Amino acid sequence: MATHGIRDKVAIVGMGCTPFAEHWTKSAEDLLVDANVEALASAGIAQDDVDAYWLGTLASGNSGQLLSKALKLNYKPVTRVENFCATGSEAFRNACYAVASGAVDVAMAIGVEKLKDSGYSGLVSGTFPNDGTIPGLTAPASFGLLAPAYANAYGLDDDDLKDVITRIAWKNHHNGARNPRAQFQKEISLEAIRKSPKVSGMLGVMDCSGVSDGSAAAIVVRAEDAHRYTDKPLYVKALSMVAGPGDGPMDPTFDYTSIREVVECARNAYREAGVDNPRAELALAEVHDCFTPTELVLMEDLGFSERGKGWRDVLDGTFDLDGELPVNPDGGLKSFGHPIGASGLRMLFECWLQLRGEAPPERQIASIASGDRKLGLTHNLGGRPGDCVSFISVVGAEASE
Repeated sequence: MATHGIRDKVAIVGMGCTPFAEHWTKSAEDLLVDANVEALASAGIAQDDVDAYWLGTLASGNSGQLLSKALKLNYKPVTRVENFCATGSEAFRNACYAVASGAVDVAMAIGVEKLKDSGYSGLVSGTFPNDGTIPGLTAPASFGLLAPAYANAYGLDDDDLKDVITRIAWKNHHNGARNPRAQFQKEISLEAIRKSPKVSGMLGVMDCSGVSDGSAAAIVVRAEDAHRYTDKPLYVKALSMVAGPGDGPMDPTFDYTSIREVVECARNAYREAGVDNPRAELALAEVHDCFTPTELVLMEDLGFSERGKGWRDVLDGTFDLDGELPVNPDGGLKSFGHPIGASGLRMLFECWLQLRGEAPPERQIASIASGDRKLGLTHNLGGRPGDCVSFISVVGAEASE
């Protein structure tokens, strides 16, 4: 994909993130205020210093007025964006491009979702007229197809693969138990995860991400201005967003062992960021573990594992908090929760904490503390296998020389 790139043109200088939880006593507006206040404080700026806002939400508001009313903004531009589960990432991408273009000096990307008292979960948008080729499957059913397809392609029996996806859930709950903002802060035994009630095919309840409320925000400026706001900015190395043709379910060559949009998205992001070996160069990765088989397939699509070897890396602890490449050190969607409009920005918030050395000591990544690695990756996807959008950012603690 042709691109001039955004490497080291934009920096994150402030972030905020609410706890993700069942916020029965808070509205979407309350959550937006909380994330906004924390982000402003971390950047050391006032509300009027922000020139423009990009609001990401799937179902908690229909326009930018959700944010302007909540924050009592003085006639600032607010753009509401939505792109399935990559909505928060889409807000961030647009805010970064606005700053990089010179259109604004200071921009805020902020996402929110209030799901718990809506009566719905997952993608709560309505069904639009279509050509009739969209499969009538729930999200667990769609992503559940990844598990048997992977097992069949690489010679694993169902019990072996169940061990693999169970360990993914166990890892993410282990990490979330060390995160005071996570929705689920309890370690779960492998046995309890494996025996959890079935939802679809091989997937049990513990293989599915949480449904939660929450908000997260990022403040971005041009890289040359970053040190006016903080002595520890994060520099945006790459922003990659792709939308596929949506023909996977109709394509006889699509075998559910890889998500093509993610592969192409990763190729673009690594080229833009100058990353040659992501497993060796990244300090952490926050990925879209909506379901445990999704994380397994992503390990290969993102180039962290060789084809057909991702399951071995999972069992070997490669992606554990103390492994070679920690994946979802904050607990991921599985344990932190998944308020759709906020999830992409929540992933960046973990990079913000980790790369600045501000994560809780019990989950601060060793390769960052030692100074060996200084890059983080976030990955969102929205839709279903074979018919989705994919987003990847790469951020770093230092600008290139």
